[in-house]
Amino acid sequence: MLWSAFILGVLGSFHCVGMCGPIAFMLPVDRSNSVKKASQITIYHFGRLLAYSIIGLIFGFIGKSLYIFGFQQQLSIAIGILMILVVVIPQSTFNRYNFSKPIYRIISRVKSALGTALKKKTMDTFLTIGFLNGFLPCGLVYMAIFGAMAVGSVANGSLYMAVFGLGTVPLMTTAIYLSNFLKGKTRQRIQKAIPVFVVIIGALFILRGLGLGIPYLSPSPIYEMASSNMNCH
Repeated sequence: MLWSAFILGVLGSFHCVGMCGPIAFMLPVDRSNSVKKASQITIYHFGRLLAYSIIGLIFGFIGKSLYIFGFQQQLSIAIGILMILVVVIPQSTFNRYNFSKPIYRIISRVKSALGTALKKKTMDTFLTIGFLNGFLPCGLVYMAIFGAMAVGSVANGSLYMAVFGLGTVPLMTTAIYLSNFLKGKTRQRIQKAIPVFVVIIGALFILRGLGLGIPYLSPSPIYEMASSNMNCH
């Protein structure tokens, strides 16, 4: 399912340009030296990927714990349903219940640290900015976190989030170099397409969890495969 992480990353990057774009535009890169500028941007992206990998590690551990207790298939179905619900339920409903309120204080501290880092120009600054940027709340990041939980492995959870981050790199890099690109109707159409792809990926997670015996797409549950192998002997 790593391909779904990359797709979410590519789609999420269009959202990121709007949400995290201002941070990218404000990066204190050296505009007089193209080589140094490229290395600074690379370090910034490495910081983001590092943050995503750590997040994936944490939620991959949670997913593995559920996997050990035999809830892997149910978890995949639940995550698929959650992905679809997040798209279907109006944003106004989420705002009404204010699900993010418990983490507002943390977000405020992250933004404050980002503001301080943006005033510096040392190479480690770009790592810090990218790392902190990775922890800012984002709907597509939440979708990727769901996916990281569903893979059922700590290492794969971290890899899932890293691949998600890689998917965001091309467009975010372009945004840094060309701050005024992708405007108007093209961007609006892409934004409208994002929920459709999230629903498709959510449906695939549900299909995977059903264990219909379809190779790669909906493999049989592990206990069924083990039972089949025992019968062969």
